[in-house]
Formats: sequence, C-alpha cells, structure tokens
Amino acid sequence: MDPFQNYTVAIEEIHHLQKLDAPSGTAISLAQQIISNSRKEGWQLDHAEENEIPITAKREENVPGTHTVSYNSDIDSIEIKHTAHSREGFALGAIIAAEWIRDKKGVFSMRDVLQNLT
Repeated sequence: MDPFQNYTVAIEEIHHLQKLDAPSGTAISLAQQIISNSRKEGWQLDHAEENEIPITAKREENVPGTHTVSYNSDIDSIEIKHTAHSREGFALGAIIAAEWIRDKKGVFSMRDVLQNLT
C-alpha cells in the first residue's frame, strides 16, 4: 500500500480484560512488518505522528483476540481482520512450539516454528 499515499494505516487490537500488555505482541509484529515495507518509521500507542502507525489497544470482556489493520482514504477503507473465537488456537500453537523446540538450543520465534512445519 506504500505507493498509495492517500491512504492512512492504523492497527486496532482487542483482547480480554486479563491481558495486561498493550499493545499486544501481534499488533507490534504487524506494525513492524508494515514499517519494513513502507515509509513509516515507527508506531505509537493511540496518538501517532504522521510518520508513525497508530495502534489502538482495547480490553473487553470475553475477547480472545481481534486484530485489524485498516487503510483509510477519503474514497474508501480497506481492512484486514483476524478474529479468534476461542483461545484454543493459541493453546495448540503453544503445544506445537513446545514439541518443535524440544532438543534445540538457541533463541527462536514463532516464525521459526511455523516455517519449519512443512
């Protein structure tokens, strides 16, 4: 979307009330990926400068996780959204990561786990 400068990008994440960190790691990861492919230089929680991506973090009852990346212009809006309906997927991901990392040494991310599943 970087060539389309008439669009502004923003990220919104919503999680359950017990989640203490804000923004979530997923929202930060999304922002970093956008930054590496755009003219944006960073991100800020809530109020961002023109060269930054604003991230809005909301905490609501019974929300496992929702992340939305939106591009808005005077003409239209484009949204990419992921909504988790339960924590089951997160638990399964933790099990897969634990099985994958067994007998390995070093520092890894979930990206390492997912890239090596196939």
